[in-house]
Amino acid sequence: MRIKSAQAWWVRIPIAPDRQHRSDFGLLQTFDAAILRVETDDGLVGWGEGKNAAGSAGTYAALVHMLNHEIAPRLIGRDPADIVQIWEMLYNGVRYETAAAQGYAMPELSRRGLSIAAISAVDIALWDILGKSLGQPVWRLLGGRKSDRMPAYASGGWAPADKIGEQLQSYLADGGFRAVKMRVGAMDGLPHISAARVKAARAALGPDIQLMVDAHGTYTVAEAKRFIQLVSDCDLAWFEEPVSADDKAGMAEVRSSGLMPIAAGESDTTRFAFRDLAILRSADIFQPDPAFCGGITEAMRIGAIASAFNLRLAPHLWAGAPCFFAGLHVCAASPASFIIEYSLGANPMIHDLVEDEVRVEDGMIKIPDRPGLGFTIAETVLETYAQKS
Repeated sequence: MRIKSAQAWWVRIPIAPDRQHRSDFGLLQTFDAAILRVETDDGLVGWGEGKNAAGSAGTYAALVHMLNHEIAPRLIGRDPADIVQIWEMLYNGVRYETAAAQGYAMPELSRRGLSIAAISAVDIALWDILGKSLGQPVWRLLGGRKSDRMPAYASGGWAPADKIGEQLQSYLADGGFRAVKMRVGAMDGLPHISAARVKAARAALGPDIQLMVDAHGTYTVAEAKRFIQLVSDCDLAWFEEPVSADDKAGMAEVRSSGLMPIAAGESDTTRFAFRDLAILRSADIFQPDPAFCGGITEAMRIGAIASAFNLRLAPHLWAGAPCFFAGLHVCAASPASFIIEYSLGANPMIHDLVEDEVRVEDGMIKIPDRPGLGFTIAETVLETYAQKS
């Protein structure tokens, strides 16, 4: 079995006006991603996804060009089952053979950002192919699953203080969720405004629902510490991305300032960045995004780091279907995982891009058991919304 072709598209699916929301990323009117199709010479097809922005807060022309004109030619003729070796080949570039022989990384200078997003797309697609070729779900190839269902949390929460309780309570009714996440930070301005929204949310939800908050890295260290003080009586399950991902020392300072668990990592790539989070004691919960961190291969490595440091894993899955399903398999197989993100904002890249129904019941989501990643791409939707280059 050899790779015959690899083709990527910038897929942009509109969000209905009545389902659009505004955050620190602006008004989200579309959902975008780079979707990759890899086909083997015996007709197997694997689907992957690469990301370089949150939701629609960015463009994908450069990433798609890289996949089609720089990455794809290097894949043709290779055995798609050589997943780890292909990952390292793309990461180390012209020094791949030397790095393989010496046993340590010698990455290209462009080792982060778009390069890892492209590797992520390839990696996810190759795991999909491997599972299909063996007739097994990906989680079984990763070592087996710990459960056929896992808890999920409702991810959303942009409403102002007088509406946030109603918005989050609607999430509970939607899928029987027992945990919800809301956004705070720059979208509100000063920390006390976010704190007022959180207090209103907690009052509406009561004490038995888990409540998380996500600042998208928009606070300064001082603001994040102030926010923690203001909501210290709200029993938050975690405070996500309090400060910029580039300020890991600052994040460690925020973590040490209170008793609130810190979650981070959706903006980080590769095991090396998560190693730094662990060593600096910057986070309690790792949140790698499979379409950005390096794919399934790297997400499992990151999960191993979390486990070694007695930390936990809750991947960032505000994404398209290939990334979301990849996250399900990683969570099923990783000893460090404990909960799955399920977006309650409009996400046609999950629900419209595949023929399968993706839903949560009684606060739980089923782990796919079909070969590969376990979804079927809706080809007509892909053709309709793929941007013409």
